[in-house]
Amino acid sequence: MAFAFAGIRFTAAQAPGLSTRSVIHGDRKNGGNASLAFLKKDSFPRRILAGNSSYEPDSASTTVAASGKVLLPGGESDGLSSSTDSVGNPEVSPDDLQVLQESTGLSIKDDSKIEAGQTPISSEVMDDEIMNEGAKQSVHSQANQTIEKVEEKPRFIPPPGSGQRIYEIDPCLEDHHTHLDYRYSQYKNMRGLIDQYEGGLDAFSRGYEKFGFVRSADGITYREWAPGAKVLNWYLTGMLQHGMSAALIGDFNNWNPNADVMNRIRMDTPSGIKDSIPAWIKFSVQAPGEIPYNGIYYDPPEEEKYVFQHPQPKAPKSLRIYESHVGMSSPGSYKQEPKINTYVSFRDDVLPRIKRLGYNAVQIMAIQEHSYYASFGYHVTNFFAPSSRFGTPDELKSLIDRAHELSLLVLMDIVHSHASNNVLDGLNQFDGTDTHYFHSGSRGYHWMWDSRLFNYGSWEVLRFLLSNARWWLEEYKFDGFRFDGVTSMMYTHHGLQVAFTGNYNEYFGYATDVDAMVYLMLVNDMIHGLYPEAVTIGEDVSGMPTFCIPLQDGGVGFDYRLHMAIADKWIELLKLNDEHWKMGDIVHTLTNRRWSEKCVAYAESHDQALVGDKTIAFWLMDKDMYDFMALDRPSTPRIDRGIALHKMIRLITMGLGGEGYLNFMGNEFGHPEWIDFPRGDQHLPGGVVIPGNNNSFDKCRRMFDLVSLKDDLVYYCIILFVADYLVTNDQIIAERVKSKEVTKHYNL
Repeated sequence: MAFAFAGIRFTAAQAPGLSTRSVIHGDRKNGGNASLAFLKKDSFPRRILAGNSSYEPDSASTTVAASGKVLLPGGESDGLSSSTDSVGNPEVSPDDLQVLQESTGLSIKDDSKIEAGQTPISSEVMDDEIMNEGAKQSVHSQANQTIEKVEEKPRFIPPPGSGQRIYEIDPCLEDHHTHLDYRYSQYKNMRGLIDQYEGGLDAFSRGYEKFGFVRSADGITYREWAPGAKVLNWYLTGMLQHGMSAALIGDFNNWNPNADVMNRIRMDTPSGIKDSIPAWIKFSVQAPGEIPYNGIYYDPPEEEKYVFQHPQPKAPKSLRIYESHVGMSSPGSYKQEPKINTYVSFRDDVLPRIKRLGYNAVQIMAIQEHSYYASFGYHVTNFFAPSSRFGTPDELKSLIDRAHELSLLVLMDIVHSHASNNVLDGLNQFDGTDTHYFHSGSRGYHWMWDSRLFNYGSWEVLRFLLSNARWWLEEYKFDGFRFDGVTSMMYTHHGLQVAFTGNYNEYFGYATDVDAMVYLMLVNDMIHGLYPEAVTIGEDVSGMPTFCIPLQDGGVGFDYRLHMAIADKWIELLKLNDEHWKMGDIVHTLTNRRWSEKCVAYAESHDQALVGDKTIAFWLMDKDMYDFMALDRPSTPRIDRGIALHKMIRLITMGLGGEGYLNFMGNEFGHPEWIDFPRGDQHLPGGVVIPGNNNSFDKCRRMFDLVSLKDDLVYYCIILFVADYLVTNDQIIAERVKSKEVTKHYNL
């Protein structure tokens, strides 16, 4: 069902610290639904929907046919397309991809004069029913108004190739050519459909220019895809018009859908009346004392918007990644109160540290908004919104710009493998159905992660995720992504309770989710075509062949695979006495990777730093770290041996493990404690209570001050070894580049 709110005009309203933003609050009455609201004003001049069936060319109009079809104000064609499938069958069919052409019905009349500084706003929700007439139109982009010094690069997504070179690279794939050829044909078919009905991947991946809140010369338009929404009343200025699907309500009218001005999306869904945060919302916050998040229309005045000053650096020959989390990067000493750190503090205090250590890229976790802090950012609720815990969108932009000034790439840990199970402020049951963005039933639920799984065969899901990846590259100037949980995406068993042995039958069969594989190919296609310098890294533990082979050759298209087996090997060895370690076994694990497919190696990441596990430093030195790390006091054999092994483990991992190297924040100097997010007691059925940590931030930080005490503690000696190696390696690479001795796959 489609609906549109046309011509509501708002004067500029400023919230403290939020510039010109509007608040989208969760509905408390409906058990955790969320909704949209603008900042309260005493009066809002507006246009009113009138029951006049004649078309008035001089006024902006919203046209409504008997079936409830709606166009934008003015009756203009906006080129917007939407999914055409039924709720129960969201797969794409070429015959279904159609857009509204006809228009008849109601017009809009002026209720009052439009005053200076006021902005018209319209709202539209798309449903499959309105997509059954006419022909599919391409999505037209709007020019990016951000003024920057970054040179515009040619943007061209090449057509698919033959996809046959993979058999030259790996002859063992010949036995599975039927599966691989089918996979590539599905990718080519989807590329063809997108070209035919959307004008190409370039246009298709700019859904953020049409969906959600979009400002244009004509005002602000709000659109959503909500196929499950049933017919509901359409409220404007207390006037009731039947045949529509939603109402805008908000703070300033006490959440009353019959009040003067509506600014919140309320849908009548199969599961009841539901108020939702828009799926494409660009910013959301958690009000003090509340659990659900509230959506924000973030649109500060032009003079307050951050303008990028520095060009994006080119991808280095050898990636050295500093994996980080803004919130837990606070200085964190025993003399300071633990807290959630900010984008600004990370920009000013942590980025220079990363540069001095010799890293050339920073990978930032937990950027996408997530209502559950302890999820490490992996239970995303608002995919287009940067986490407000750490600051504003413009402050994040300033962080990224500062990193570019330091010649650091900024990689985002992006989550497209699953979504938060939250109904209150996430995508789950957004339109009241189980099948909106996700598969239905057990296929749409990850039992280990307690999260929802996307339906990658849905046209609108493809639009949403492709646009999401592009949004972060375009709006925030990220330099690439680490795609989380790719193994879960590629297989219907999600890699759970499956031991991958390397047998090719494990990769190419009925357990492979071809729809997900096609999405991964499309997103790499879009990224590398439109942003040639961008880097994509996939978190895959299965060892999927062709993962890092270019799309033209029949591969999935990632630049790097995370070499996850290395960290597992080190944990396995650390459970043994080190005199029993076998160097041949270690070297085999470090070098066991597919020819011509690049890997990012790491000895440990954030996974090993979480409570319940141990960092390498803790495995090696354990409780001795608390009492024997001072330089002016006697050490112990465990400390001496542990520090030596800590250095050697990193040295051999960097030297043999892959074409890139990654370290998690704090592990470079042997951070003495684990990560434990603030949490309360958890009460389980049957009266079982899992004790929390009294919601303490004490273990959710990195104590960088331990390194600053270089004359007092051994931590400085540990970090100095790795930093010296990285800087020396930089010098070696520079010399070999100068003498043209660097090969394509130069190892660290």
